[in-house]
Amino acid sequence: MANPYEATPPPAPGRRGSKLPGLLVLVLLIAAVYGASQWLGKNDDKADAKPSASAPAPANSSKDPGNPESSSDTSSTWAVGDCGGPDPDNPPDGYRPRKCSASGATFKAIDIKDASILPGAIQCPPGTDLMIQVSMSYGSAKSGGIPTNTVCGRNLTGEHPGDAGAGGGQLVQGDCVTGQAQEVPCASGGSGTYKVLGLVKTKAECPSGTNKPMQLVMAVGRPYDVICAKG
Repeated sequence: MANPYEATPPPAPGRRGSKLPGLLVLVLLIAAVYGASQWLGKNDDKADAKPSASAPAPANSSKDPGNPESSSDTSSTWAVGDCGGPDPDNPPDGYRPRKCSASGATFKAIDIKDASILPGAIQCPPGTDLMIQVSMSYGSAKSGGIPTNTVCGRNLTGEHPGDAGAGGGQLVQGDCVTGQAQEVPCASGGSGTYKVLGLVKTKAECPSGTNKPMQLVMAVGRPYDVICAKG
């Protein structure tokens, strides 16, 4: 006969919910696998996808500098022998490549120099009438940009202020200057002008005949500091 006072032992602690942790682990595992598959799928899509917009190309980067329809003063394709003229879309100092036979061509490139941020560091050859800094710009910008080189240009027709003694362009041997080292045309300089015999670093380097050496204020990049002049 069963003991009416004998109590039935309670179930072991946690036995009733023993399936819950395992179920929770299974759910988490499935979620992790699903999440990983979604992540991998998205990365595969990104790997196969093409950019929605390509990087902007340099403005007016035509390889034909003689084509005025697709090139401007921001072109980096200048070469010796190329011609150019004023750019009506970028006045007053803008220039653009043009065919040498075009009516708008006013000068020809006689030399191409590297760009420099130092004033006076670029020295074009004698006969240079104008110097044009060429920059690489991006997007729709028509000015500024990254300097790439300098075009040394000579006028196709008319006067040549860059010739020795003509009074323009860079200072060269054979030019004339005032007592304040200002370049003037030799033909119309009058009294008080001096003929440039040389451009050197020190007065001791001036050639014979120099009677008016002019010590200039130091300028970073300029290849000379003294004008050897004769009155």
